[in-house]
Amino acid sequence: MKRKTVNYSKYGYWFSIPFVAAFLVFMLYPFLFTTVIGFTDLRGLGRTEFQFLEEPFDNFVRILNNRTFRTSLQNTLKIWVINFIPQMLLALLLTAWFTSRRFRIKGQGAFKVLFYMPNIITAASIAILFSALFMYPTGPMNYIFQKLGVIQTAFNFGESKLGTQLIISFIQFWMWYGYTMLILISGVLGLNPQMYEAAEIDGASSVQQFFLITLPNLRTILLFTLVTSMVGGLNMFDIPRLFNNGNPDNASLTASFFIYNQAFAGSYLYNRAAAASMILFAIIAVLAAIIFFAMRDKVEARERKAAKIAVRAAKKEGGAAI
Repeated sequence: MKRKTVNYSKYGYWFSIPFVAAFLVFMLYPFLFTTVIGFTDLRGLGRTEFQFLEEPFDNFVRILNNRTFRTSLQNTLKIWVINFIPQMLLALLLTAWFTSRRFRIKGQGAFKVLFYMPNIITAASIAILFSALFMYPTGPMNYIFQKLGVIQTAFNFGESKLGTQLIISFIQFWMWYGYTMLILISGVLGLNPQMYEAAEIDGASSVQQFFLITLPNLRTILLFTLVTSMVGGLNMFDIPRLFNNGNPDNASLTASFFIYNQAFAGSYLYNRAAAASMILFAIIAVLAAIIFFAMRDKVEARERKAAKIAVRAAKKEGGAAI
């Protein structure tokens, strides 16, 4: 007698429909539309008609030749690098601390909540907080620095290019190191504990275990955190916009802020904003490809290359035999 079975896999397609619909409407369509209008003359609020340019790449050339856009790219890369390096170092240090079999930290849940909390605070609140902290001349940070003897008189951080960039970098670092730490901890907890037990039996120290076992096995997680940080860092907009509004002298102007100004801050140059968006997308794609290539598993890559060579040799021998 044949037993009747129910195939539940088809329901998965039904449950995925809302996501697919939202992706098509809110992500894929805007992406394709942005790509198209980068080659047009579309500008002006409320305008829907547009024509393709006789010189298709004219908007892209104008954006690349725009000194302000190049400055915004430099600012974006500089701020991201300054905040990402200490962010990863501190996240790795905290990961080693929390996952150490020797220390066995108590109250880890409370610590993790405290470290992650800046990530759930709204950007507007954080920007207002740090604006108040570094207010000139009566801000708390000026008072603390003067008491410590770091500065003699009140310093206007808002008028210093380097000061503004360092503050924005610190805000980004403070907001995201907890998130990065949790991702790394989850990766470590997914590793086989028998590797650490064998290392302890062999007399490996905690430092040796971290560098010889944890880091090599976290390559995929590190790749994820690096790529997502790069994408988020190169698209940063809210903190630079709310903290100092691009001042002083465009020192806090980022690429996304520049695109916003082109499209909505009085100019309404939708075509050039779209071209700048596509240039930024291309930069992110190239950097992501470089990161993937640099962090690939070299042993696995060599094995794949050897396998391909063997297959080609086998095919040649088979062709010669025929």
